[in-house]
Amino acid sequence: MTDLIPRPTARDVAYGVVLGLDPAAPAPAARSDPALPPLVALERAVLPALHRPPCLVSFSGGLNSSLVLALAARVARREGLPDPVPVTWRFTDAPGAQETPWQAKIIAELDLTRQWQILQAGDDLDLVGPVARRLLTRYGQVHPPDRHLHLPIVELARGGALLTGVGGDQILAGWRRRPASLRARLARLGRLRTGLRARRPELLPWLRPEVARQARRAFAAEQRAEPHRLAARIAWHLRRRDLSMTRVSLAAIAADHDVLAVAPLLDERFAAALAARHGRLRSPSRQELLAAIADAALPPVIIAPRRKATFDEVFLRTATRELVRAWDGSGVDDSLVDVAALRREWSRWRFDSRTAALVQQVWLAGLSATEGRPDLEAPR
Repeated sequence: MTDLIPRPTARDVAYGVVLGLDPAAPAPAARSDPALPPLVALERAVLPALHRPPCLVSFSGGLNSSLVLALAARVARREGLPDPVPVTWRFTDAPGAQETPWQAKIIAELDLTRQWQILQAGDDLDLVGPVARRLLTRYGQVHPPDRHLHLPIVELARGGALLTGVGGDQILAGWRRRPASLRARLARLGRLRTGLRARRPELLPWLRPEVARQARRAFAAEQRAEPHRLAARIAWHLRRRDLSMTRVSLAAIAADHDVLAVAPLLDERFAAALAARHGRLRSPSRQELLAAIADAALPPVIIAPRRKATFDEVFLRTATRELVRAWDGSGVDDSLVDVAALRREWSRWRFDSRTAALVQQVWLAGLSATEGRPDLEAPR
């Protein structure tokens, strides 16, 4: 299945972000049943995974994974199928990634305490730590750089299925919020201009100056391209390379372990149902959409607002610190990357997490050099 995994390009790795649309992405499905409620479409989307036990759910306690877990439990019990098995990472020395209180509330609400599996990680999930090395050695560089987070969960699900909340941040929230009032827009614009003037030399400082300008222009163009109305925005996100590569890399790695990976929030029928019901909404908030989808059928705790966890402290640990300290400047595309500037960036701790893919590229280049692995090609 490794041949099916889309590889990040050299610019993807250097920029630290995947931009553009996927020309191979299928066109959005026609709305064959415009009367189908989005909640029903989601319930149908989780069924194939529930029919292939053990059905594990990658559960962080965030809104996306909580919604998927609640739906899976609801459908399993209605259909007389085994309960889904929530699997949660717990991290040491990573307070920004702490979501334990929400996790406990949701597990108790859904009566899944006996099924809940908790995995512990200290340095294990570092960008080039033991888990990442297993994935990188076998599959090479993939997107996103934190794909190894799911590898132990996939291995636990062998022969079964894995449900994830992949796509929720795009389909249910997008990635650029627009202030509602003109006054708020003008105030935000003023802050942005002031901030950009102050920070411009530091924007993507590890890139060569002309490459950094190209990256900023490409990113700005992508922001401008995001549609305002929900239906068009959903279709646009489903065609973006970032989301396509994220979905396909997980599905291919899961299939290699005899696991069916399902991302219900990216299901075509759900996307069509959501667009049919709410597609005319203009830049709706995640809370608006979740409330409309749940339609009072799910416990309030599932869609209650909560702080978004951050994971830099999980992935930037001992192995990465040692790698960047010892880095000799090789292993990166120096037509894109200013080696001296990247060295300065990596001399700080913690450095910009957008250089995560460069960290893994350097590690793979070192592995290829020491072990003579021509199959671990650099991104093109």
